[in-house]
Amino acid sequence: MEKNLNLSLKVWRQKNAKDKGQFETYKVNDISTDMSFLEMFDVLNERLIVDGKEPIAFDHDCREGICGMCSMFINGRPHGPKQGVTTCQLHMRSFNDGDTIVVEPWRASPFPVIKDLVVDRSAFDRIISAGGFISINTGNAQDANSLPIPKDDADESFAAASCIGCGACVAACKNASAMLFVSAKVSQLALLPQGQPERKQRVMEMVAQMDSEGFGSCTNTGACSAECPKEISLTHIARMNRDYISAELSSTK
Repeated sequence: MEKNLNLSLKVWRQKNAKDKGQFETYKVNDISTDMSFLEMFDVLNERLIVDGKEPIAFDHDCREGICGMCSMFINGRPHGPKQGVTTCQLHMRSFNDGDTIVVEPWRASPFPVIKDLVVDRSAFDRIISAGGFISINTGNAQDANSLPIPKDDADESFAAASCIGCGACVAACKNASAMLFVSAKVSQLALLPQGQPERKQRVMEMVAQMDSEGFGSCTNTGACSAECPKEISLTHIARMNRDYISAELSSTK
């Protein structure tokens, strides 16, 4: 039988975007190693409520690694020490009894803090609205399925579409670049025949929106892909760069 954990949490508390914010330390005892990281936070919040204190605000929804809401910076890494998992998939057995765990929100100016560990990631929504869609009539489902697509392209498009938009790539990048996210959304359509009519317009408009939101330039260090819970490949950034240059050259002719 595994021993329950006694931990010290240093959690970022911030009332709103204008508040300076600070770390506060909490002791949490008798934490089961089978709990997820979010379940541990649930226990902490229940105890804070019982003590008449304000619970810690944090984002969550599916708790299955699908929605990308559970955006926590844990001990200096987005989503914590494990690779290829979101915070909700991180279990307490990844830590040791007596550990001090530092938990922060994403640190990027395009992701302003709403409260505590919750940040506003609507910048991603505006990038998608700028061009991450297909406006042509592709017919019914059976019509789309009748289009022949090479398996390698279909697999690559599916891999790009697995991006959940959590923002870990931005949090991991020293320049707060959103290139991995944007390139994944560009690639998933650029690799399919349905996405070809708007391919050049799409990449130009999504990159322009990304820049206007204040995200930084790509650092080429690969931290974004290394920390991505869906392990999105850097090849999508290379594809987007090629598409962007092609689109720019076409527009100047």
